[in-house]
Amino acid sequence: MFYYLITACFRIFFKLLFRYQIYGWENIPEKGAYIICSNHKSWFDPPLVGSVCRHACINFMAKEELFHIFLFGSIIRKLGAFPVKRDTADRRALKKALQLLEEGKIIGLFPEGTRVKGGELGQPFHGPALIALLSKKPVLPVAVKWPGKLFQPVRITFGNLLYFEEEGKIRKDILERVSARIIGEIGLLFKSS
Repeated sequence: MFYYLITACFRIFFKLLFRYQIYGWENIPEKGAYIICSNHKSWFDPPLVGSVCRHACINFMAKEELFHIFLFGSIIRKLGAFPVKRDTADRRALKKALQLLEEGKIIGLFPEGTRVKGGELGQPFHGPALIALLSKKPVLPVAVKWPGKLFQPVRITFGNLLYFEEEGKIRKDILERVSARIIGEIGLLFKSS
């Protein structure tokens, strides 16, 4: 209930200030577990993506430091976010992501790992690819394109689900290929929006 109340407030906020526009709405699955992977340009990306997916509760992976901020850490935890230690192979975060997917839930990841300014996307980390391969759950690519000013539309474009069916040991070259595919699809959506 708390999640849907907060996301409803954010929807009103984004509608008033940015008049958000959604493309590819039909690509959002109505049920089942999947991984949302979006580009990351703004602090507002998680609440924006979370609020426009009205029928889904998204559990975002967020940098651990955010959970140490007074009150804010408690709020995002209540909203389903879970921490990740950046710049390391965080097995606890990986285990949590796989557990949530196994329970039929949706997780939200930012393959770039941090906010990247400008018109280009950053280099992807391999975490989202590893989670997709281990869980065998599809990836929903999302591109968020922010305007330069308030009261201009922010565009959110949802792509087609991506499926990855690799058998055997997950090698580095496989992770690189899957990571490139995910960020490549986001990039295509970003350029077309």
